[in-house]
Amino acid sequence: MKPAAFDYVRAATPEEALEVLDQEGGDARILAGGQSLLPMLNMRLARPHVLVDIMAVAEWRELRDHAAGLRIGAAVRQAALERLDDLPRSQPLLAAALPWVGHAQTRSRGTVCGSVAHADPSAELPLVLVALGGEVHLRSRRRARRVPAEAFFTGMMATSRADEEIVEAVSLPARRPGAGYAFREVARRHGDFAIIACAAVVDGSGARLAVGGVADRPVARNLPAPDAKELTEALDDFAWDLDARDDLHATARYRRELVRRLGRKVIEEAARCHA
Repeated sequence: MKPAAFDYVRAATPEEALEVLDQEGGDARILAGGQSLLPMLNMRLARPHVLVDIMAVAEWRELRDHAAGLRIGAAVRQAALERLDDLPRSQPLLAAALPWVGHAQTRSRGTVCGSVAHADPSAELPLVLVALGGEVHLRSRRRARRVPAEAFFTGMMATSRADEEIVEAVSLPARRPGAGYAFREVARRHGDFAIIACAAVVDGSGARLAVGGVADRPVARNLPAPDAKELTEALDDFAWDLDARDDLHATARYRRELVRRLGRKVIEEAARCHA
């Protein structure tokens, strides 16, 4: 199929892009990597009046790795992040998850913020953002605000972003001294959407487990330490609270079992890294 007709704006500055969003609101869509948007246009699941291409905005191509953490601009491609020097040391969870994001071909075009804005509940990058307690930077012509990742994702491909706002950047906190990190995913084939993905952070106070692919958005919970006898019951409660449902890819029962079993493995792996 071919997309419905639309106007095209190639923004050279943030102000130009934000002006179009302010005028068009929900009738405008941001074009960055296009790995999710272009198929939706071709199938006419999305029918915007205006596409705003932001890849020429130099300010949004910036990738800043500093003592407080990592800030990723709206036009930073996933492949550019993958090539960042010392990423496994500074952001081990992100480094572990990135190879699972689609394929090398899609990562060469897709952007980090585009995946976050798309908010697919099976996507790896939103899951990592929630697991680490990251933030989403939103900007419109009139204001800028920062939203915790857990509050940004509100449902199935739904977020707290207003029509006139753009996801200008996302930020991840720096690696915590003494913490261990791990990521695992189950899919039919590598690069397919995750049936379930788990990301864990473990330190001396316990474990934090984030799960994607089960609920309508990534969900994180603080759990007991890997060697605590309460962990089994806590994982069971977490699996039931996620309200898994049957679909074409897996049954609800299978997904709940994966939360229990894969969740424990990921927590134990993170604990070994912590040790």
